[in-house]
Amino acid sequence: MDTFYFAPGTCSLAVHIALEEAGAAFQAVRVDLAQGQQRTPDYLKLNPKGRVPMLLTAQGALTETPALLLYVAQCFPQAGLAPSSDPFALARLQSFNSYLCSTVHVAHAHGKRGSRWVDAQDSAAIEAMRRHVPTSYGDCFELIERELLQGPWVMGETYSIADAYLFTLAGWLESDGVDPARFPKVLAHRQRMAERPAVQRALARVQQG
Repeated sequence: MDTFYFAPGTCSLAVHIALEEAGAAFQAVRVDLAQGQQRTPDYLKLNPKGRVPMLLTAQGALTETPALLLYVAQCFPQAGLAPSSDPFALARLQSFNSYLCSTVHVAHAHGKRGSRWVDAQDSAAIEAMRRHVPTSYGDCFELIERELLQGPWVMGETYSIADAYLFTLAGWLESDGVDPARFPKVLAHRQRMAERPAVQRALARVQQG
């Protein structure tokens, strides 16, 4: 059985949802980021990046949300979470997930972890990044709303791993100072996702103490 390492309030929720959607048997292990569990020697031995999510499989550890999402989809093809037999459609899905990972999530992180990009002592630079998050994160969702979210699901009529990822990052809009009312398609998608039993199971586990 695979072991899934997660933390509340992080992008690990997307993988959590995908595992539930796939009907996978897995052990969930909460990593307490506030207590620095991600930096302990035991954890770093498995994942030198010191982050979540991580999936520990019989073949070794896997990290990075887009990779884990695709892994789940390919391990459980019967769940239909990715168009694996259509190279173009799969590339489009991966393009969307890559955008969430490399651009949208980074815009969010500028408000929470600015010291990744500037000296931690440079409070002015860190504050400038934090102030810009509502604009940069909002701009990302403007593009998603206008061009990328096909509706009713990210890829159109078929639910996929991209939906779990979008739902996770759309959940950060309010905390990043962005009014979600600007994005009616994203809001409708978020509501549809919240009604899915797999999403509710994942959220229930995350919310457990």
